[in-house]
Amino acid sequence: MPRRSYDQYCAIARALDAVGDRWTLLIVRELLGGSRRYTDLHADLPGVSTDMLASRLKDMEREDLLTRRRLPPPGAASVYELTPRGRALLPALTALADWGAPALDEQRPTDAVRAHWFAVPLMARLARHFAGEPERVIGIALDEGAFHIVLDPDDVAAARYADGPAARPDTVLRMDTATCAALAHDRFSLAEGLAAGWIEQARPDERTADPAAV
Repeated sequence: MPRRSYDQYCAIARALDAVGDRWTLLIVRELLGGSRRYTDLHADLPGVSTDMLASRLKDMEREDLLTRRRLPPPGAASVYELTPRGRALLPALTALADWGAPALDEQRPTDAVRAHWFAVPLMARLARHFAGEPERVIGIALDEGAFHIVLDPDDVAAARYADGPAARPDTVLRMDTATCAALAHDRFSLAEGLAAGWIEQARPDERTADPAAV
């Protein structure tokens, strides 16, 4: 069954034909961190029903936003990953995060949170801070979990992130969720956060055997 269209000869309308449905852009947010299994997506999209998620994934595959592939044995599971067209939505999600930041004040009791949800807006902040420096793999450690950002020295816009700790980070930044939200949304710089003691920075030779530090 074809998806509904605004039937308007307008680039904004065409874009919303493809990504304007509920949950679609949040699925893109999840897949910007790399390929994910259906169960992983469902776990990190609290509130979405299984039927809705399956329907959105099919729609996005038809729109060439993502592809599904089967992992070789012993994995024997299907994973979803963004196409180049899907990854090209990163600037749009960054702009949406910046636009929505004023509404992100104190966390409400009903708010779910995942550490990697801060990655998209944080990539631009860290690329700016570490410009011209040797750090390329930046680990982020929160109480809710860890993720890491990989910077491209030749292209600020080519930064990417992945869920979980990095195997060999150049540096690890530890902070609480409120601090990460404020940093991600440019309420203060990384340098200011470090100077104030809100953020702890550990380089590889300073880390302990704590698994969350790698």
